[in-house]
Amino acid sequence: MRIRPLLFLLVALLLAAGCTQESPPIAGPTTAAQPAATLEPTSQPSATSTVAPSATPAPSNTPPPSATPRPTRTPTPEPLLLVSAEDFGNDRNPLTGELVSDPNVLQRRPIAVKISNHPGGYVRPQAGLSQADLVFEHITEANITRFTAVFYDETPPDVGPIRSGRLIDLEIPLMYDAAFAYSGSSIGVAFKLSASTFNDRILRTGVPGYYRTGEDKPYEHTLYADMQRWYEVLDERELNVPPQFNSYMAFSEEPPEGGEPAGKIHINYRDVVTVDWEYDEASGRYLRWTDGEEHRDKNNDEQLSAANVVLIFAQHQTDYSICERQVGDECYAYSEEIFIWGEGEAVILRDGQQFPATWVREQRNEMLTFVDGDGNPVPLQIGNTWFQVLPTHYEDPVTIEP
Repeated sequence: MRIRPLLFLLVALLLAAGCTQESPPIAGPTTAAQPAATLEPTSQPSATSTVAPSATPAPSNTPPPSATPRPTRTPTPEPLLLVSAEDFGNDRNPLTGELVSDPNVLQRRPIAVKISNHPGGYVRPQAGLSQADLVFEHITEANITRFTAVFYDETPPDVGPIRSGRLIDLEIPLMYDAAFAYSGSSIGVAFKLSASTFNDRILRTGVPGYYRTGEDKPYEHTLYADMQRWYEVLDERELNVPPQFNSYMAFSEEPPEGGEPAGKIHINYRDVVTVDWEYDEASGRYLRWTDGEEHRDKNNDEQLSAANVVLIFAQHQTDYSICERQVGDECYAYSEEIFIWGEGEAVILRDGQQFPATWVREQRNEMLTFVDGDGNPVPLQIGNTWFQVLPTHYEDPVTIEP
């Protein structure tokens, strides 16, 4: 009867021996041959830990699936739009919107220079205009035109011929916190310039930099200058400091909506001076002709061009207290006051299109800015600008063709 306990013992031993053969592990690390797809790395946040299972296990040195960045769609870059000081930063010229190769040039003061445009046979081609950031063309008296060119990030080797200032030059240096260089002025304008808030940064003809060319033409058309010497004068006066701009023109690579074709622009200053601008598709710029001839820069023989041509319509009023041309006791030409403050009508020409706008200048130390009917900025194309200042009493002085 003792056989049954022995039999039971034998069966138990046989069962125990069978359990030690190919039994799968109950717990432990996942093997490469059979990854545990339901386990998540505890070091990863739950929001990024879900990964689609892979039929082929990754090599042991591959980072966890959740550490691999998901592919993202490259966003389409927005067109460049510059409207504030922060947008320009410290490496874009606020007068053109252009990046500068050396940001240090923006740490100096702009210089506005008075340049002659009449008579053409004596003064054209002028030197330096192709490197100006801004050029204002306005009438002086008898409907002849003259330029005030504003230089900031570029310095031409020579600039001129330099002529006398006008009442408009009481405004432009204030607009751009600029120095002002000119050959002189009538007594009335001289008094006003001497009383101006920028009198200390006026570069009169007695300072270094000016020179006479000695050309065989009327003496008044022979005054030029080396602008680098002017910066040395401003350094000596401790006035060669970064300008403080109190308003900013807007710039954009893309034109605003609603433009109309404007391939050719003809401007007639009462048949005394005529100006033509023609849009060049290849360069994306307007090319200039004056009195029917290509208008070039004496320094480099380049035809003058502009990324923007802006028509400024402003009230003009004769100031009979200031004589600009006197013979004996008789005055033959009085000074013109040009009202480039407040607001007025403008047309912006860029990219072969025209855009109506309103020019605005509320304070004397603000530059001209441009808005649409809703008060939104109308951007200029990045690059230089020519302002064609036109009297509001002119009848149809501009013709624009597609």
